[in-house]
Amino acid sequence: MPIHFGTDGWRAVISDTFTFYNLRLVTQAISDALLAEHRNTGSLKTGQENGLNVVVGFDTRFLSDRYAADVARVLAANGFHVYLAQSDCPTPAISYAIPQLKAVAGIMITASHNAPRYNGVKLKAAYGGAAPDEQCRRVEVYLNDNESRGRGPNQMDFEQARRLELIERFNPIPMYYDHLRTLIDFDAIAENPIMVVVDSMFGSGRGVIKGILQGTGCEVYEVRGEMNPGFGGVHPEPIGKHLGPLAGAISQGYGVLGLATDGDADRIGAMDERGNFVDPHKIMALSIKHLVEKRGMSGAVVRTVSSTRMIDRLAKKNGLKVYETPVGFNYIADLMLSQDILLGGEESGGISFKGHIPEGDGILMALLLLEIVSTSGGSLYQLVEDLLAEVGPAFYERTDLRLRKPVEKASMTRRLADDAPVSIGGENVVQISTTDGCKYVLNDDSWLLIRPSGTEPVLRVYAEGRSPEMVRALLDYGEKVAEKAV
Repeated sequence: MPIHFGTDGWRAVISDTFTFYNLRLVTQAISDALLAEHRNTGSLKTGQENGLNVVVGFDTRFLSDRYAADVARVLAANGFHVYLAQSDCPTPAISYAIPQLKAVAGIMITASHNAPRYNGVKLKAAYGGAAPDEQCRRVEVYLNDNESRGRGPNQMDFEQARRLELIERFNPIPMYYDHLRTLIDFDAIAENPIMVVVDSMFGSGRGVIKGILQGTGCEVYEVRGEMNPGFGGVHPEPIGKHLGPLAGAISQGYGVLGLATDGDADRIGAMDERGNFVDPHKIMALSIKHLVEKRGMSGAVVRTVSSTRMIDRLAKKNGLKVYETPVGFNYIADLMLSQDILLGGEESGGISFKGHIPEGDGILMALLLLEIVSTSGGSLYQLVEDLLAEVGPAFYERTDLRLRKPVEKASMTRRLADDAPVSIGGENVVQISTTDGCKYVLNDDSWLLIRPSGTEPVLRVYAEGRSPEMVRALLDYGEKVAEKAV
């Protein structure tokens, strides 16, 4: 089966396509691409003298630690110096370590929020964010070229590589903590400490939020913080239907703020003191309000095509420019690297803000949300109510349609754009966007988006309306049209 890099790397089913052998082939192709890139700059020496660092990390999934060790020994055999995490850790901690250790790239073994049967590879660029499309395509070229030439991966014995100091174990958490302390006002949190429930969803964010909050006075109760490679049979995605244990802990009085991170802790979800799920749309909007109104920060805002237009209304009120990008944090990262960006985020919960690496970070945003609630003197429920009174209402839903095989995205998008309706749910369609899939924007700021997933054989239908009835009308129309298009 061909190996392709999607929105954020390569993911496949463990022991089906995601095997040790295929992983070595992918790592060899990554090595070839990195060596060619630095050979072209004239900065590359030969053999084991190239002096290029690569950071490797892994999550809590089945065999992730062993997969990471195999990645390290292939990299070492190609002359790289590998910083290999000593235990499972969050993707953003690995990403932050890349520029700090002057590495040319990073590799994270994770399938993020996907089902337990999956594992994957996230390729990170030297700046700590997701590798750009051109770098991923270059890896695929080497992968295919190596296969056509019958060239297998270079490999070195793990212990030999350690003796030669080509593989070095390290702990990325201390430097990551130091950085977070420059971005979050822990003194303000300590002035009004609250009871927090953290749901790590058995992922590699386990213990991280609780650890950094020691000494703030916050009482932190963690659920699903132990090692469980099967994630209890649940997708480790921090959305409402997967957060029953978090809701249960809040209802039992263990906390008044719930914070949830996904399988590799680069996504955020939350719950208020009443057990209501607070989605990333509202978290992004609350964060913008706080950063502008409480901290006096400025800059443009970047959101993906599938994210709430509450952000647009809030940005307009505060005189902030808004950029809309395709789904995938790499597109947000491009703008964070080149423009003055206050905050960038996507509906799936990958969010970052000014001063941080261009990478979604569930740990960072959980701590910012804690700061927001602590400094407000109120509750998350009231903060959301006030937000909706100001820039809402906004109701949002997403439906995923399973596909037998992937669809051809460009032709499907063209058909949907050519056959655009005049109106949906009694509101006129005033804008059609084909940035990523096909998006219909209505005159009341409601919208419908139909797009294929970049990581799974799924067609996603997103809708945001000013009432539940409008959301239902949008979804009904979108599902009917999507099924016909497929």
